[in-house]
Amino acid sequence: MSKENNQLPLAKANSEKTVFIITPPFTQLNTPYPASAYIKGFLNNLHIDCYQADLGIEVILSLFSTSGLSNLFTKINTSQTTLSENAQRIAALKNVYINTIDAVILFLQGKNPSLALQICQDNFLPQASRFAQIEKLDWAFGAMGTQDKAKHLATLYLEDISDLIVECVDPHFGFSRYAERLGRSANSFDELYDALNQTYTYIDDLLVKVLQERIVQINPKIVALSVPFPGNLYAAFRIAQWLKKHYPHIKIAMGGGFANTELRSVSDARVFEFFDFITLDDGEAPIENLIGFVKGKTPITNLKRTFVLLNGVVTYFDNTSCKEYKQHEVGTPDYSDLWLDKYISVIEIANPMHRLWSDGRWNKLTMAHGCYWGKCTFCDISLDYIKNYQPLTASLLCDRMEELIAQTGQNGFHFVDEAAPPALMRDLAIEIIRRNLTVTWWTNIRFEKSFTKPLCLLLKASGCVAISGGLEVASDRLLALIQKGVTVAQVAQVTRNFTQAGIMVHAYLMYGFPTQTAQETIDSLEMVRQMFAQGILKSAFWHQFAMTAHSPVGLLPNAFNVQKQSQQVGTFANNDIAHIDKIGTHHQLFSYGLKKSLYNFMHSQCINYPLQYWFDFKVPKTKIDPNFIHNALNADDFAAVKPSAKIVWIGNPPHINNFTKNKKGQQREMASLTFYNNTATKEIIFSPPEGKWLIQILPQLTVQNNIIKTWQALKQDFETITGQDFEPFWHSKSIKLLINYGLLIL
Repeated sequence: MSKENNQLPLAKANSEKTVFIITPPFTQLNTPYPASAYIKGFLNNLHIDCYQADLGIEVILSLFSTSGLSNLFTKINTSQTTLSENAQRIAALKNVYINTIDAVILFLQGKNPSLALQICQDNFLPQASRFAQIEKLDWAFGAMGTQDKAKHLATLYLEDISDLIVECVDPHFGFSRYAERLGRSANSFDELYDALNQTYTYIDDLLVKVLQERIVQINPKIVALSVPFPGNLYAAFRIAQWLKKHYPHIKIAMGGGFANTELRSVSDARVFEFFDFITLDDGEAPIENLIGFVKGKTPITNLKRTFVLLNGVVTYFDNTSCKEYKQHEVGTPDYSDLWLDKYISVIEIANPMHRLWSDGRWNKLTMAHGCYWGKCTFCDISLDYIKNYQPLTASLLCDRMEELIAQTGQNGFHFVDEAAPPALMRDLAIEIIRRNLTVTWWTNIRFEKSFTKPLCLLLKASGCVAISGGLEVASDRLLALIQKGVTVAQVAQVTRNFTQAGIMVHAYLMYGFPTQTAQETIDSLEMVRQMFAQGILKSAFWHQFAMTAHSPVGLLPNAFNVQKQSQQVGTFANNDIAHIDKIGTHHQLFSYGLKKSLYNFMHSQCINYPLQYWFDFKVPKTKIDPNFIHNALNADDFAAVKPSAKIVWIGNPPHINNFTKNKKGQQREMASLTFYNNTATKEIIFSPPEGKWLIQILPQLTVQNNIIKTWQALKQDFETITGQDFEPFWHSKSIKLLINYGLLIL
């Protein structure tokens, strides 16, 4: 960059500038990452022209095409690389790959469903090493169906090609991440800087070709790169590097999750050979002020939460007087410009919950900004994206859902909250049902006791199909140290409530938390094993604890008996901190065994194997009662109904039939109410006054009524109308049966 650009002088006023927001490769294959759509929706409100592109899916479709594979095999043939046996097999079958790739991609885009019949035949797709696992998964395909089996086989086919790419032309390649290693724990910029000064890789060449076409088409004045993960970082720098060389007049900004967590103390001036601006936290106010500066309307001091290079020194500007936007002010995400009909759905493993991250097109929204809990000691609770809690209203959320359905033609929603608030989930479900919306949705939660069986049934009725949540270390001692606010038994009861309501459950699991012993690791695995055995977990994922600079553990390591390996602050990324656990447990040893066991549990395999089976070294015997989870699920969890509890009827109108019952010469008038749900019919007997009252009151309890009755109001109404005591009636077996037919206590 020139000295003039380094100093970023006040730009001259000019005509309206166009902003081009880019998500660099790679995030997800099946759906766009939502950050660019949020910023575009916000800029729409300001009447600023904005375009967006997910270059990840564009590069993938360029690579996985007839021409893309033809060029790939030509490059491999001309490079004279010594190939592994697996790569030799793929190269020998190159014509089959080239001839089938377009049809397979169309199938994965949902445009060629009849191809599933051919894919499911052994002789259609070429098979390399990824197909070795097929025989072990035959049990799943009957339950999955032809389309799902074909998706899984097509996914293995793409992964075989990916293995060839990694071996022969680009070791950095990955479907959902690119050169991720260069972005992880990069305290120094040196390694990434050196990589950027090497010749382009094969994927780099594809990236810049796609980028050039987009720049010519859009002719932007500002390019804003949203970098959510380490696996997007290298590509973001490659994009910026190419732009600086070929379009030096374009101003380039970086924002997103990686910058927000990793670059809060960036000081290496070389970073600004690539970027003019790096913004932190919510992007709305920073990009508004950045645009004002580039257009010459405001001075550099008006920049908001933004790093620039000024007089050769990395300088941070934070105009605290400028407006901060609340979540209800930022507008509805705008997914226009993105190739919504070209994303591809893949199934990596045959698990119905796990597939949600890679299969299907999801409109992504948040119910609330930040986390309502905000106490977990491993989490970045000091940063804005966690501590700044701002919930939306159910009405506004449904408005945005309806807008996105109209815009995208998709009615699937993934709420990407840190932890969706239970009360807001309840209100959202009621609003969805009230509006008669047919939607499918899932989100992330805390496993707290607010998720009762009735609430879970309500969520299911509104279209909720799955939830994920952090069980973390399944140890009550460590959960208390984490300040998770739950116990293992409580998590088990909540997951049972979701499962019984027909909602799939995914658990995030952690190993290696400070002071965790080998015994606690094995005991945690036993808890997880028992939960799978009880059928209350559908899937899960282990990750090793990472100490971050903005978490309580990172800020106060001595309080958790850990020690930073270095007190030196890096000049580039400064979030992940290398540390020493003073207890001395070698946590990495357990990684393979934990993940291998979990993979089998998710496929309902080997659940009753002894835990030692999963490890090639001696591990302690578990001290957990083999019936711990079973006993927790059967514990008496009766709780008195609060007078303020909301009573909702989401069932269908019952049919009443009065009849006379004869018993021992005595005649007694009775009322038979027949209730219907989608799968069953149930006849429940009441006394005539009770039956008549229910017929009258149930329509008043539907969500279509603006005022939802409380338990206390229901009690008063019942006793006034029937002259009977309410409590015996409420706690009767007949009323308990109604819960499964639509009577919910919330």
